[in-house]
This record gives sequence, structure tokens and C-alpha cells, in this order.
Amino acid sequence: MANGNKKIDLNRRKFLLNATSVTGAIGATALGVPFVSSMLPSEKAKAAGAPVEFDVSSVSPGQIKTTEWRGQPVWILNRSKGMLLSLEANSNNLSDPDLKVVSQQPKYCQNATRSIKSNVLVVVGICTHLGCSPSPKLDKKGDMGAEWEGGFFCPCHGSKFDLAGRVYKGSPAPTNLVVPPHKYLDDNTIVIGEDQEEKA
Repeated sequence: MANGNKKIDLNRRKFLLNATSVTGAIGATALGVPFVSSMLPSEKAKAAGAPVEFDVSSVSPGQIKTTEWRGQPVWILNRSKGMLLSLEANSNNLSDPDLKVVSQQPKYCQNATRSIKSNVLVVVGICTHLGCSPSPKLDKKGDMGAEWEGGFFCPCHGSKFDLAGRVYKGSPAPTNLVVPPHKYLDDNTIVIGEDQEEKA
């Protein structure tokens, strides 16, 4: 028969209870970390959507270069003075010269040049018709028609866009080319994938 008068060590009991609780909490955390980590985006997914920096000083006036953001080609066009003048002369031939389809560019690019700095166009190089990739045809010359002032031509179905990525009337493409979110870090560096802060 057990001795009912046996002295109980309360300090030892508290220590064992605390040690067991801490060990259980550590074990639960160790099991939970892989579970929570599995729900986070992979490194590949993070890289695919990550902002991209681009040095616009590497693009001479009248020249275009391509970078990639979210798996899409993004064109950076440094428009010459003549190219900028052609934007005004061409508006009667365009479907949406006043940018009424506001989803095609950020608010800070809802202007005549569709850009933050008038000479630098940043636009996604994917046709808004069926997702083909248009070709830059920056010269006025060629077989593009009398109204052609230079721009982008999609050979798949014949969509035409001007030097601001605005779609010509009669093109299969329903809307202007997309201007992605972007901002300037300094005079020469843009970040594609982050919005420009609105000035108060």
C-alpha cells in the first residue's frame, strides 16, 4: 500500500511540466515551419514578378531596346524630337488617342506621350489582339501606308500602333499597347513593376 504521507517535490513537478510544455511547443513549431513555407511563392515565382531595373541612358534618341518583366518583352523607346512631333500629327488616325481605356496605362502616363518623361516610352511588346509580338517599325518610310509616322506593326493580323503604342483605326487590336507600372529611381534608371508616386 502506498504511503499517503510521502512528501511531494513541487519544484520538480513544476520543472518537468515546464520542460514538457517547452519541448511540445518547439516540436509544434518545427512541424509548422515547412507547412507555412510550402504556401509561400517559390524563388522562381518571386523572380518572375520582381521589379526590373533598366538604364535608359543606354538607349540613344530614335533607338529602342527590349528588357523582360514577368516573362513579357518590355520596350524602352527613346523618342527623338521628330518622333514626338509625329504623335500630335497622327491622332485622327487612332482608335483611342485620348486614352479613354484607362486600364492600358497607369494614371501618371495618361497624357499625350503615355510616359513619365516625354521622350522615353515604356510599353509591353505584346499585341492586345491575340497576344502576338509586334515588330518595331520606327521609320516613316516603307509600305505601311501614307498615314504611317512610325510605330509598331503586328504581322500576325495587321494591327498597327503609333510611337506611343496607340492603336490605329481599323486594326484588329481593340486597345492600345499596355504601359506597365514604372518609376524613375534617378535621371537614368527606371524600375519596371513599381508605380511612380503621385505628386500632391
